[in-house]
Amino acid sequence: TQGIPVSAFVLRSKSVPRVNGVSICHTVEELPTDITHLVDCAGHQGLAQHGPGALRRGLDVITVSIGALADQHLSEDLKNAAVAGNCRLHLASGAIGALDALRAAKCGKLDRVRYVGRKPPKGWLGSPAEEKLDLHGQLEQAQTHSTGSAREAALQYPKNANVAAAVALAGLGFDETEVELIADPTVSSNIHELHASGDFGNFEF
Repeated sequence: TQGIPVSAFVLRSKSVPRVNGVSICHTVEELPTDITHLVDCAGHQGLAQHGPGALRRGLDVITVSIGALADQHLSEDLKNAAVAGNCRLHLASGAIGALDALRAAKCGKLDRVRYVGRKPPKGWLGSPAEEKLDLHGQLEQAQTHSTGSAREAALQYPKNANVAAAVALAGLGFDETEVELIADPTVSSNIHELHASGDFGNFEF
């Protein structure tokens, strides 16, 4: 936040009156009147709870919870709120590059977009992958635990599939974008793969 003053935090906890000298609010309505932007880093539930109200109030909202837009009702609510408040919802897609190339490819006919999300097994803890794989044990090789559309991935993996949602919005949309999610014991960090083909040819990032 260097150079950008933080006027307030919106938190669930009601036991903390201030954080680093900054006042705490629990609803958008409680925010100071000089607020111009709300930055969401609270996950899908946080965006659903506070995003529409902030937009209707006229606040630009910057969110990293892009996967929440897979919920069509929430997506429409956010759009209508932004129109009503004459403001914008900004999607911060910081975990993956190549989205500009994907958007450019979309200017012609884009035939296929496939996103592969690969993480160490422990990176999938707390997700539906736990029901399919022994993430605490010793996987000997990479295991795919989910295949389907970007909408399915974003709704089933709200903490893990925001990148898939960003790829979907840049390209073919939530329902036409293919997603494969992999637990891979041979990697030590998250790896995002983007494959696309169309009139332009094909690319892999």
